[in-house]
Formats: sequence, structure tokens, C-alpha cells
Amino acid sequence: MKDTHLIRVRVNGREHELAVESRRTLADMLRHDLGYTGTHLGCEHGICGACTVLVNGEPARACLMFGVQADGQDVATVEGLADGEDLSDLQQAFSDRHGLQCGFCTPGFLMLAEGYLAERQARDGAADAEPSEQEIREVVAANLCRCTGYQGIVEAVLDTARQRLAREAR
Repeated sequence: MKDTHLIRVRVNGREHELAVESRRTLADMLRHDLGYTGTHLGCEHGICGACTVLVNGEPARACLMFGVQADGQDVATVEGLADGEDLSDLQQAFSDRHGLQCGFCTPGFLMLAEGYLAERQARDGAADAEPSEQEIREVVAANLCRCTGYQGIVEAVLDTARQRLAREAR
């Protein structure tokens, strides 16, 4: 008999109730039990960042967290960024700035950057100063990409930060 727990979790604003094995990771639960396949598994050791999601607004490695730990939590995956067919501002910036190539690491980078931008805005309020390129480089260094060289990713995050600051200034 498998050790399962009935949990409730909100993913991208949608409530789910499901039985989850104690040993199952959040990444596997999201991908296989709930169908959120944008959460990618790379190293399965928390090093690469491809599985990064937001848990209660904070970036988390879904391969290092058990699904049962998400009970009662609010989880955001890359599927929750777009509004239907309309890309989010961050997704559009990644496309415009060529911040993706093969795309495997992209969901993790998007969720890491979204968490960073939201945390920065919450911390600084209107955040009247844009982040430096160095600050963004330090943030995105937490995830690994084998294709892009990071410059497009850094530019995309910086562009999004600038756009959001300009919107808030109005």
C-alpha cells in the first residue's frame, strides 16, 4: 500500500484536491498528476533551476520539494504567466531579446525572474530605481542555460523591469 496524502493546492489560481504519494516531488505532481508540463526536470538535484516554480510568490525548486509540502499553498507555473494566447510582458521580452534558444531552461528562468521582479517591487514599493545589470546577472546565475550565454535573458529581465517601472510611474 502506497503512503498517500490528500492535499489541496492552488496552481495558477485553480484549486486542486488530489492524493499524492509522500515520496513524489512537486515537479512530478505538477507534471504527471496535474498536467502542468511546463515545469521541466533537468538535473533533479536542484542545481539547474529548470524546475523553478513560485510557491506563495517565492521561487522554489520543484524537484527538491515534495508534493505534500504544497498542501494549502499557492503554486505558480509557467503556464500561469500568459493570459490565454497573450504572452506576459516577461515572456514577450524573452522572445524579443532572444533570451531563449532550445527553450528547455526557459520556464525556470521565467519563474525565477517573475519571482525576483515581484519581490523587488514588494520590497521597494514603486521601486523608483531600475535594477542594475549586475543585480540581474546575480539572480539569473542561479539557473543554468547551455544555449544562450545569458545576455538575452539579462536584457529581457532588465527590459521588463524598466517597462513595469514606467507603468507604475504613470
